[in-house]
Amino acid sequence: MAKIKMKKKSTSTDMTAMCDVAFLLLTFFILTATAKVPEALPVDMPSSVAQTKLPDSDLAIITIGKGADGKSKVFFDLKGREIRKRTLEGMGSKYGVTFSEDDKTKFALMDDFGVPLTNLKQIIDMKAADRTKANQPGIPIDSLDNQLKDWLLVSRRASIDLDDKELKIAIKGDAKEQYPQIKKIMDILQDQKINSFNLVTGTRGRDF
Repeated sequence: MAKIKMKKKSTSTDMTAMCDVAFLLLTFFILTATAKVPEALPVDMPSSVAQTKLPDSDLAIITIGKGADGKSKVFFDLKGREIRKRTLEGMGSKYGVTFSEDDKTKFALMDDFGVPLTNLKQIIDMKAADRTKANQPGIPIDSLDNQLKDWLLVSRRASIDLDDKELKIAIKGDAKEQYPQIKKIMDILQDQKINSFNLVTGTRGRDF
């Protein structure tokens, strides 16, 4: 019996639709991606298995670490544009420093900073890349000039006024930072009756 010959079909596939989808996805990722700005005070945070995610707003982050000069420094950051503006207004009034609307808008878009309030306008006027290179001395936490205490107090009031929420506090410290410096920060929190805060490890924190 003769064998039946199968008709050969073309194995080519039209890839036009798949290429269109690939380019659409690529365009989407490019347009939605944002470059991570280097931290002004990078720290080597301790590892942890904590699973508590920090909020994206109504959060104050206190960073403790050593700068390029080897000295321990304290930086401060607030999450939420409106709370940043309101806090800057309050600090300006408290210390007699005038900030323009343009200053407030730029400050609302900034990340962490570590300078006395009288030098803050210079940092605000810098580009983001230049701020990370600037030798910021840190926020004063001395008994005679404890500006960190005021930043916390004013920002907590701003959070209540704007969102009727208690401001969350997080401490991000270098794994090699000496305990006395960390204790100073905790003492400042205790003075304001702040007994609940987060210790940041990586991108997450652990409640205490």
